[in-house]
Amino acid sequence: MVELAYAIVVLLLTGFVILDGWDIGAGLIHFAVGRNEAERGLVIRAIGPLWVWHEVWLVALGGVLFAAFPAVLASAFAGFYLALFLLLWSLILRGVALEVRGLVRDPLWREAWDFAFAVASLLLALLIGAALGNVLRGVPLGASGDFTLAFFTNFRVQGTVGILDWYTLSIAGFFVTLLGAHGASYLAVKTTGPVHDRSERLARWLWFAVLALLVVTCAETAVVRPELFAGIGRRPLAWLPAGVFGAGTALAVIGQWRRRERAAFLGSCLLIGGLMAAGAAGIYPVMLKSTLDPAASITAAGGATDAAGLRVALLWWPLAFGLAVSYALIVYRHYRGKVPATDSGPGY
Repeated sequence: MVELAYAIVVLLLTGFVILDGWDIGAGLIHFAVGRNEAERGLVIRAIGPLWVWHEVWLVALGGVLFAAFPAVLASAFAGFYLALFLLLWSLILRGVALEVRGLVRDPLWREAWDFAFAVASLLLALLIGAALGNVLRGVPLGASGDFTLAFFTNFRVQGTVGILDWYTLSIAGFFVTLLGAHGASYLAVKTTGPVHDRSERLARWLWFAVLALLVVTCAETAVVRPELFAGIGRRPLAWLPAGVFGAGTALAVIGQWRRRERAAFLGSCLLIGGLMAAGAAGIYPVMLKSTLDPAASITAAGGATDAAGLRVALLWWPLAFGLAVSYALIVYRHYRGKVPATDSGPGY
């Protein structure tokens, strides 16, 4: 049951990064693809209200951690307190920018909130990347199971580390580029006219940058967390997400090269999903690695609740997930197709 609960955690985290990732990516590049107020408004309408539902995956992730891995949640929430509040405020800023941007028909008002949307999106991409980099690198867990993280210490990846060092900054930069490419691929599917053309061109260059940075970050990870690749190699179940990652990478590149926007966007989703799942399979069973003492690391079994608690959590999860997926299908069906280029008035 521990393995199943771990897989659910990975599924929810991966779902959040894929789904909210294209919203964040669109925010990262919306000044590059939208040269005026109307074009930036088109980017906002391409996102629509879907960002609200996408954030639910993050809430669901916290709920599953609370029910299935309370020790992991307690340790991580206290240790990542500063980073979590920065993430929360960035989510709030993005939500406010999206909601109020269209309420006043004034160029200065809209440009100010467009800028706030871009800043919030950049912060979200950096924070998500840095957080995943911290999980891969490890945190300064002591024997008590508690840790604290400063912004940075000595920029080393062992000992008393901080949120930022050379490795986590590298992972953060990679995720900014990856989500930017993901967002550009999404906008190429959802928009028309100049915004579509710029998004398509930008996506092509960003995906080349993603591939280059991927080689660098893989080499760095082999030094910082060598057991990740060893874990993928010795676990046949990890070969499936690794294969999905490879297929997604090929589809994204070929789709961009042949100007098949839907294929490129599908490849983008598969690439991110395979990358996240393969990485999670590689580090299992360790959920929080200690950079001070490997024996102090928290494993999935060590951080899980008892068998009765896991049974209750897993009993209710399929029902909740089925409702969430059903609602998602209804919403996506309603907002399918290209976004009209005309301004629809206040809001999106």
